Amino acid sequence: MDSGTIEITGLYHLFVKNAVANNVKLNEDGNLFFVTGANMAGKSTFLKAFGIAVYLAHLGFPVPATSMQTGIFNGIFSTINIADNLHKGYSHFYTEVLRVKSVAEEINRTKKLVVIFDELFRGTNVKDAYDASLAIISAFAKVKGSVFLVSTHIMEVAEQLKKLENVRFGYFHTVIQGNTFVNNYHLLEGVTEERLGMLIIENEQIIETINAGSQKCT
Repeated sequence: MDSGTIEITGLYHLFVKNAVANNVKLNEDGNLFFVTGANMAGKSTFLKAFGIAVYLAHLGFPVPATSMQTGIFNGIFSTINIADNLHKGYSHFYTEVLRVKSVAEEINRTKKLVVIFDELFRGTNVKDAYDASLAIISAFAKVKGSVFLVSTHIMEVAEQLKKLENVRFGYFHTVIQGNTFVNNYHLLEGVTEERLGMLIIENEQIIETINAGSQKCT
């Protein structure tokens, strides 16, 4: 197997009851895997499962999957559950920028990293998030020997990334029926266009609650 390859079948998260298993493959021909999906569709859980499997495999432990083949990598980086830093006065966005910078510096030093970006640059406005995500992802896609797993809500980035030959695309499908939705957590090939943010807000009747409260104050 090529040293820059990770191939997993039947991957699932250790702590999810009755977890749905999925497959993923990254290699020199497609070393960046770009994952889209609506809110709660399964993106972050999939990225976490992937990171756990890679980590356990490098420790020589069994992995939560049917089978796995991997080269040996020099490190793993992620932006999963990244937070601001009140002690240093760093915002969520700046903390994320510093993490991405550390990934770039480490790649220059050691090569062969596994990098997991969950909702890249979600701590800033939509325009900056789009521009920054496109620029950073396009640059990392050119790095040989390392593999990248990236999730985002900004589906528009995918249209530009399709111009790059070594980027693969996967998405988690959501079935929307009226004001309800169902996630099956199966990873499919391609890019989704489904958006659930406003539907979830409407289902929770947040606007109605605010309006009711404002009427009581008048």
